[in-house]
Amino acid sequence: MTTRNLDALFEPHAIALIGASNRDGSVGSVLARNLLESGFAGPVLPVNPHEGAIRSAMAYAKVADLPVTPDLAVIATPPQSIPGLIAELGARGCRAAVVISTGFGADAGPDGARLKAEMLQAAKPHLLRIIGPNCLGFISPARGINASFAHLTPAAGRIALVAQSGAVAAAAIDWAHAQGIGFSHIVTIGDAADVDFGDLLDYLALDAATQAILLYVESIHDARKFMTAARIASRNKPVVVVKTGRSAAGAKAAFSHTGALAGSDAVYDAAFRRAGLLRVGELRELFEAVQTLGAGLTARGDRLAILTNGGGAGVMATDALEARGGRLAQLSPGTIAALNAAAPANWSHGNPADILGDAKPALYAKAMEALLAEPEADAILVMNCPTAVASSTEAAQAVVDAVLKARSGKPVLTAWLGQTAVEPGRKLLAAAGLPVQETPDEAVRAFMHLVEHRRGQALLMRVPTVGDLEPPAPELARQVLDKARAEGRRDLTDPEARQVLAAYGVPVVESRIAATPLEAGQAAEALGGPVALKILSRDISHKSDSGGVMLNLEGAAAVELAAGQMLERVRKAVPDARIEGFVLQPMIRRPKAQELLAGIAQDPTFGPVILFGQGGIGVEILADRTVGLPPLDDVLARDMIARTRVAKLLAGYRDRPPADLEAVTEVLIRLARLAVELPQIAELDINPLLADDSGVIALDARIRLSAPEAVSVRTAIGAYPRGLDRTVTLEGEVLTLRPIRPLDAPRLIEMIDRSSAEDVRLRFRTGVQHLPDSWAARLSQIDYDRELALVAETAKGEVVGVGRLAGDPEGATAEFALMVRTDHHGHGLGHALMTQLIEQARAKGLKSLWGDVARDNPRMLQLADALGFSRHTAEDPARVKVELAL
Repeated sequence: MTTRNLDALFEPHAIALIGASNRDGSVGSVLARNLLESGFAGPVLPVNPHEGAIRSAMAYAKVADLPVTPDLAVIATPPQSIPGLIAELGARGCRAAVVISTGFGADAGPDGARLKAEMLQAAKPHLLRIIGPNCLGFISPARGINASFAHLTPAAGRIALVAQSGAVAAAAIDWAHAQGIGFSHIVTIGDAADVDFGDLLDYLALDAATQAILLYVESIHDARKFMTAARIASRNKPVVVVKTGRSAAGAKAAFSHTGALAGSDAVYDAAFRRAGLLRVGELRELFEAVQTLGAGLTARGDRLAILTNGGGAGVMATDALEARGGRLAQLSPGTIAALNAAAPANWSHGNPADILGDAKPALYAKAMEALLAEPEADAILVMNCPTAVASSTEAAQAVVDAVLKARSGKPVLTAWLGQTAVEPGRKLLAAAGLPVQETPDEAVRAFMHLVEHRRGQALLMRVPTVGDLEPPAPELARQVLDKARAEGRRDLTDPEARQVLAAYGVPVVESRIAATPLEAGQAAEALGGPVALKILSRDISHKSDSGGVMLNLEGAAAVELAAGQMLERVRKAVPDARIEGFVLQPMIRRPKAQELLAGIAQDPTFGPVILFGQGGIGVEILADRTVGLPPLDDVLARDMIARTRVAKLLAGYRDRPPADLEAVTEVLIRLARLAVELPQIAELDINPLLADDSGVIALDARIRLSAPEAVSVRTAIGAYPRGLDRTVTLEGEVLTLRPIRPLDAPRLIEMIDRSSAEDVRLRFRTGVQHLPDSWAARLSQIDYDRELALVAETAKGEVVGVGRLAGDPEGATAEFALMVRTDHHGHGLGHALMTQLIEQARAKGLKSLWGDVARDNPRMLQLADALGFSRHTAEDPARVKVELAL
């Protein structure tokens, strides 16, 4: 359940306040004051058996006495009373409740868990939605609703705030009030027993009153629902998030380096990035970010031009830019010439452009004109330090005039440093819609918010060139895991781990197993050349720590001797370990290769995650890693690589040529598929993964399985739905019907290009003739949990038809859309696609399927009739709603 009945929260006609009080300082009294004095147009109905009136409003002894049925109830009574109240409200027809009361969490003991279960069970038959418990409440200023015990009612605005913490929400309300920031809605979810972040993101994504969404997150309970809703919401409007718990205090010792490094905060970071959310560090930055993004600015890249009348301010901005990963724009000769002509001879002659402390408004205007025309600058930061010889206010006006005159569309950010002297200038800039900051660091941070948000949106709309890679022998990997399970083992041996990797196409070094030192010598002779000797024991994961690794051994005699010595060392170091023998591998001579780490870990919230970074024995100390969520494609994998420090080494330096990034990327894609298909793997660690210009090879690998009783957490993002492919033969042509992939974006563009203008109009309701890249990306990158698109593909790889389902958040109904390329009309392809869509809709448990069809589209209407759809009147008289009960 997601947005069902949330309209009763956001648009109630009547509100009941249960637990209303006249006692000064009580929660019930503050709730009554806020509800009765905030301007709500409907009735507010206090419920208190001991009072005749609450703040001059008639009070009612019990829910049954209410003269009208409330859509929304606000409850602040002892926790023991709440399950009964919820049942009574639901039976009365109430559809939403805000439960302020505490006493339902794990910290409340067994009674808390029991009361929570009883409360949810009481709500379930009536589909009554619950906000909380243990929350500050809900505020919708434009509707005159303050169903909270906050100390004030904020102004109306276009920003929605969803917070787990009531205290943080109250602080945000207070800070925003002082800054003149208004809200469309403020929802505190507390323990989120029912309504959670995913539900509210789904609602707010389509809420016309909300321009941007702010989240304060402490934890997420349903990762799949959150990721689906967040990806949909962030495509529609900016979503900015603060997540507490950045410290490494929660890190634990783990079986593998991967497990130790994949901390929960790094996973949340990866999830937010994958969903297109902008993560910031603290509350003030939260509002700064949404104001910057809400100004409608778009930075094409990370190159910033800086204009200032103070050299020190320019240095501070440059330092901040470098620290945050941005770049100074390289000013072109034309821009330098224009600045030379306008500025004093001793201006800085570069970027930052320091036009000196006595810069007059006319100089600001000329300098802005030059920088706004600079093709190498993605944005401009203009700063002013107050002086006695030039007006900061007039400088601000000059900047505003220059921006309006140029109409370049290039983002302009400002920092007017100081307080009293610059305040009028700040107001001027803000009134013109230019983001205004107080310090160079804050202004650079605002610019990087634009950059990071654009990067996140680009990842959401990516068009990969390499998608999923088929593993050569997945069944072999499953057999290895099943064998270990059957033997009661959780840790795979080194040879078994490499077998699993090889089965999924990850290059591994050749190896031999020997039971005794004598056999080890014979195996070394067979391999030839220098070898690495490792102890083989299911009880020892880090072999080098116990003396179980020796390198560069050559010849049977040397290996046999070393193996005997190794046995003695290991038995002393780990006396209880079961020794099964030795593993021998040829020494890999790749002196210019970079040691990398790649692996899989299981996060308790988001399920399997992929980790990548710098490898070697100092991996935990270096802590150079990034985390990604499966599934991956080449764009996502390359983004993971680029976010590490080792990426610069992989690019080549001095006598080391660039590493084969395509091979590194492929390993991450293959590990992501392995993580999805083999969820019983708790940790997988490749260290080192050697990478150079000739490719990659895994030298050492560890795999640990989850405990048999452990509950596997599903992937946070739905994987490609395998097994839905169908082959149909129509008019002698063999076509494959399969789920759409992100790689299909160029094929969709080609399909539209080869269709008639009329067919395109009927599908998209516009006169567009060429499908924009952004549209193609959005249509080909879907959330398989809530959407399904089937393409019809010819033997030549052309897409000639697409059928699509878009489900509602409740999973009850779905809208369909269908298009067949013009030259394939009349072959039965539309019927074949719709038949498959209906089959999949039934498989998903949907109750109905519907479509909005133009009246002048007789082919689609006839097809709907033939498939059993009924016709209904649509709001638009030019269209017909067709619906099929499933």
